Amino acid sequence: MVDELAKKLDEAFNNNDAAAVAALFTEDAIWVVDTGPLYGRQAIEKQVAEWFKGARSSNHIDKIDPNSPRIVGTADKIASNGDWSGTYEPPNGKPFQLKGYWANIVVREGDAWKIWMSASMVTPAPAAPAETK
Repeated sequence: MVDELAKKLDEAFNNNDAAAVAALFTEDAIWVVDTGPLYGRQAIEKQVAEWFKGARSSNHIDKIDPNSPRIVGTADKIASNGDWSGTYEPPNGKPFQLKGYWANIVVREGDAWKIWMSASMVTPAPAAPAETK
């Protein structure tokens, strides 16, 4: 189920579909991103839509750490982590690569698995060399 959810998330990002990304989260989800926490599906959709306005997403790939899926309390709550990467193209700019790491807790919601809590980050770019005087 974790693999299937990751594939759906990749597809939603590659289609630049903020509503489809948000639909993979529970209504009361919390997603901690580089700019702070997003509370609820509506806030997640709004933020992802803003990201897609700033840069078109493609080649989004989530990789799950094979040692990570773990039951948290009950079989209806699974924690996992991994890394992600993608290509982003601003409206009038050159495409650039981003990558980072993520951790999720997914829960069963009816017949589907949804992301309940998530944290993701962009791997920082190397620091620019210090100027010499």
